[in-house]
Amino acid sequence: MSCTTVLAGCKATNDGSTMIARTDDGHFDVKKLTVVPPKQQKKKYKSVISHVEIELPDAPLSYTASPSVDPKNGVWAATGINAAGVGMTATETITSNPRVLSADPLVELKKAQKRGKKETPGGIGEEDIVVLVLPYIRTAREGVLRLASLLEQYGTYESNGIAFNDEKEVWWMETIGGHHWMARRVPDDRVVIMPNQFGMDAFDLDDAFGKRKAHLCSADLREFICEHKLDCNQNGAFNPRAVFGSRSDQDHVYNTPRAWFMGRYLCPRAYRWDGPDADFTPESDDIPWSFVPERKVAVEDIKYMLSSNYQGTPYNPYLNHDSGARGKYRSIGINRTGVTSVCQIRPELPEPIRGVEWICFASTTFDALLPVYTNVEKMPEYLSKVTLDCSTENFYWSSALLGALADHSYNECIQFIYRYQAAVMTCGRQILLEYDRKMAESGDFTLSAAANEALARMAKEETVKALNQVLRAASETMKNGYNRADN
Repeated sequence: MSCTTVLAGCKATNDGSTMIARTDDGHFDVKKLTVVPPKQQKKKYKSVISHVEIELPDAPLSYTASPSVDPKNGVWAATGINAAGVGMTATETITSNPRVLSADPLVELKKAQKRGKKETPGGIGEEDIVVLVLPYIRTAREGVLRLASLLEQYGTYESNGIAFNDEKEVWWMETIGGHHWMARRVPDDRVVIMPNQFGMDAFDLDDAFGKRKAHLCSADLREFICEHKLDCNQNGAFNPRAVFGSRSDQDHVYNTPRAWFMGRYLCPRAYRWDGPDADFTPESDDIPWSFVPERKVAVEDIKYMLSSNYQGTPYNPYLNHDSGARGKYRSIGINRTGVTSVCQIRPELPEPIRGVEWICFASTTFDALLPVYTNVEKMPEYLSKVTLDCSTENFYWSSALLGALADHSYNECIQFIYRYQAAVMTCGRQILLEYDRKMAESGDFTLSAAANEALARMAKEETVKALNQVLRAASETMKNGYNRADN
């Protein structure tokens, strides 16, 4: 999946929470938000894409997931928070290079060539990873180690980045070829930006092979690099991006411009982002993997970055004039996004309500981010009861309709979109504050289910209101409009 990821350490956020966020940019994949209880977690898992079969541990935890409504291609759970308060998002499709992929090939399904012969299953991939890992971990670090063991045993058929967070730590993991991997704890004061490329630009191998405090990797990674002469760095510095990643013309249109926009937003004064003397341009290969933001980030900041269409720059595809660069680069907020989530773990609240998942369906540019408590038995039907047929009775299809209508009449509709997004965020925060207080004071954490129902009702009311406004505005700009006075 061509996605965009943002990660925030606890000292980089306004409230001390950790956050991991990602747009799941599939092919107009219809999504829903559900809760998977332990009784629904199968004992044996089989991948639809790779046909690999994996025995699963006993005693799984409940967790939230955003699976595909159509199961024909597998679960694709995408993201979630489990009952232990651990968040996960999987996966960010990343790049690699022929040197790595030839040394450790991806593990792809090999179908039987003749009748009577057996096929060879492939490895694990984005379809599988959340289901195989999230129900069985109690910390972010445990998430890295469980997935590492699966990668080493079964391999993977694609290059991926995966994020985990708990109340203290955020970890980012990247696969290397078919079986290798590396992971780094995100520094507490930093925000990571990931646009479909191998991201890490620094890594402490001594720590990874020593105390393993903030760096983890395959046990033979040093030998793997040396044997296959993968290190392209100069002057003894170890930059994993230069070793395992890509540096292509396609990156400069599809990937690096997204990092440029997000870095520009996080640190507008620390670096020059525009003009002939810019430190970084949209096509720079060395935009940092992480930044200490000039102001602490909130959920609203992450939503803004993940909704980007290069607003405020010459690359905005919605400009009224031709800047000469309009629409040149791939936006972050795009039409084919299925689901976007921010998994937020809030350390100062009681454990049962620490986890909040902010959810947004379809194009982030036009749609609203709604918070829900995750430690519940089920999600409201407005979020979970989604069909393959278009309907305004659920959040997914209502969001998709809003985006499709507003995109074609951007100037007429965008004011209504901004008001809608602000209303859902404001009312959502008000409901969270109300129920946070109620549950902290009473100790009755079952109220989180009632809170989610209130949040869903509010979202439906605001979404219908926005649809009414946007539909009217879009109708007024239809090409077949005609008045008698036009004669």
